[in-house]
Amino acid sequence: MSTERNLLRWNGWGLKSEDYGLGERAPVFWEWARQAVGARSLPDTPAVSLDDTILPEIALRPEILSSLKRLTSPDRVKIDPYERAFHAYGKSYPDLIKVRSGKIDEAPDAVVYPETEDEVVAVLKLARDEHLAIVPYGGGSSVVGGVGALKAAGQDGVITLDMTRMARLVSLDEEAMTATLEAGIYGPALEDTLQEQGFTLGHYPQSFEFSTLGGWVSARGAGQQSNKYGKAEKWLVSARLATPTGIWQTENYPASAAGPNLNQIVAGHEGTLGVITEATVRIHQIPPVKDYRGFFFKDFFDGVAAIREIVQSGLPVAMARLSDPDETRFFQGASTVGTSREKQLKWMLRLLRWRIGPKPCLMLVGTEGPGPKVEGTRDAVRAIVKRNGGFHMGEFLGSTWYKQRFHSPYLRDPMMDHGLAVDTLETATRWSNMRPLYNAVMTAIREAIAQVTPEGTTPLVMCHVSHSYHDGASLYFTFVWPRELKDPLGQWQRIKAAASEAIAAHGGTISHHHGVGTDHAPWLDDEKGEYGMKALKAVKQALDPDGVLNPGKSFGK
Repeated sequence: MSTERNLLRWNGWGLKSEDYGLGERAPVFWEWARQAVGARSLPDTPAVSLDDTILPEIALRPEILSSLKRLTSPDRVKIDPYERAFHAYGKSYPDLIKVRSGKIDEAPDAVVYPETEDEVVAVLKLARDEHLAIVPYGGGSSVVGGVGALKAAGQDGVITLDMTRMARLVSLDEEAMTATLEAGIYGPALEDTLQEQGFTLGHYPQSFEFSTLGGWVSARGAGQQSNKYGKAEKWLVSARLATPTGIWQTENYPASAAGPNLNQIVAGHEGTLGVITEATVRIHQIPPVKDYRGFFFKDFFDGVAAIREIVQSGLPVAMARLSDPDETRFFQGASTVGTSREKQLKWMLRLLRWRIGPKPCLMLVGTEGPGPKVEGTRDAVRAIVKRNGGFHMGEFLGSTWYKQRFHSPYLRDPMMDHGLAVDTLETATRWSNMRPLYNAVMTAIREAIAQVTPEGTTPLVMCHVSHSYHDGASLYFTFVWPRELKDPLGQWQRIKAAASEAIAAHGGTISHHHGVGTDHAPWLDDEKGEYGMKALKAVKQALDPDGVLNPGKSFGK
């Protein structure tokens, strides 16, 4: 089951029928937002309509379009403005700046919806013969420039291969607890399909509703409950890829010492080595009990210490998410300002300041599984939190987050309509390096924003820990600032570069789960090293010698 494109925003997030739901509280909310970033005013900066948007001319010769229709079906080869604009970019801040501007410089010349692996192979062969670029596309939710319609020098056009018509369950092995599914299946359809038979993959990224299995694997994605279910490279068992040189089926064993596990190259290849047509994944029985609850700490790194103790003690939590003081304040405020709950929040914050200090940090912990196991884990977590200076707040905050966990991306579009820029980036490092890296990146972002915004601006720079391991954890930064309307991309590039340089210089990975795309490519060589990059490029040369697949992204340059 695919999500029909005409139901989605071509230049923003999610369904046309849904939004952040500000309603009557909009004036109060926007005044609160203006004060939060220190802006003199919030300008009206709506996106340009599709009718007024300029797209590049279609570069494909008529005979190539005819061949595409013959190889697939005439109704699955799209060249209309809506499809081309929808597939021009992903969902990063710079992507949205471009697509909202009214002038799209890069767009696919055609969008093809294959329904079988044979059709994918045929399109790849045509692209190789005709010197065309192929951009594999699932939900299009990349926030690092991973699905932009780029072509390399010497290529005569760009075809976006939208995989969402390939969305079937191929097989399910109840004894091995694995499932094989076509790669274009969206998150909700995947879970519905598995849960009908009593199973779950348990992979719930924030983009869950509008991202696909193939995209999760391609970007080494992480779901919100990754402590229990693992990142994509952990739950991927095997993959089947169509490449310009043939079909590549990776090994499918519970364990093997027959050389390196090539699934680890597929996970994170970002469409540069092949088009994933099927993936076999580890599944789990649906947990009978889910328990999500909130805790507060007086200091962010007291909470970090608690998460480290939880993970290293082996407690089977599904999630441990810790917000720093600014993120705690911002998201609580954004959800309540101008509502009847605003006074309740103020009273709660007063109580917290009296109880634990002026800058409370919210931690949410989720546990899933059989009742007795959940109860035992919950009690052990509470003891660890208390030992690290935390304060238990019960189930309300956890259950509220769980119900609304996919909703916050809808806020970005109206913020951009009001002259505000919103971006995110993430990294991971060892426990011993968490504080230095956090401080360095926060400082770099704040200083960079100060250099590109008017004096008096108070940017919102926030962070949370959301994925943790025996030896370290992720840091996920969100930042909001007044947009430079004349050169928003130049403004963003200076901030992004400063943050990325700080990450690279202070022991963090350039990406924990967003991937590389175009945005992080400048830092990939140093992270992988000379010989690592040579190895990856050798694999690229073997599978895609003419550079057909996703040129300009990651290591597929």
